Amino acid sequence: MKLVMAVGQFGPALEEVLKRTGDTRNKAGAAAHVDASLIGKIVKGTRKPSKEVMASTTEYYDDGQLYIAAAGEVTHGAFVPWLNNVDLHKSSVHLKTIEEIHEAMDALMLAPITKTKEQLAETDLQQIKRTMMECVEAITALTHYVAILCNEYRFSWTDVWKEHRAYLRSKKYMK
Repeated sequence: MKLVMAVGQFGPALEEVLKRTGDTRNKAGAAAHVDASLIGKIVKGTRKPSKEVMASTTEYYDDGQLYIAAAGEVTHGAFVPWLNNVDLHKSSVHLKTIEEIHEAMDALMLAPITKTKEQLAETDLQQIKRTMMECVEAITALTHYVAILCNEYRFSWTDVWKEHRAYLRSKKYMK
């Protein structure tokens, strides 16, 4: 049996949310229907958060960083990581997002996607991979941008995504 380790973003994200809100571990524990000592262990990284704890706390705090961290945990890192060593001021994130979008657009223009896999040379495959990586960087920037703006201007992260899903349904892009 292969043991998959937790990514470990949820505890630090929860700690950040508690600092921002001024809430105690007791209050977070009550929101998650667990003891404050378990919240402390999750924050310290000595205990992996359960899906139920992540679901309860993300719903209670409605915070983009916490949702991103929870998604990273349940996907074992196959999601946008929270950037914790960059300037997350809204203006800096705004400018970096514009830069990343431009880089992704430039790479998209060069991607030889009109060819079949059999027609692609190794350099074509490398360009496709570069394009994918630029797109992932843009997705990371855009995700942070939305999270930062939700926090800054008191928009609900959940409501933004509910509205987006309603729009996609109205366009018949999803059922």
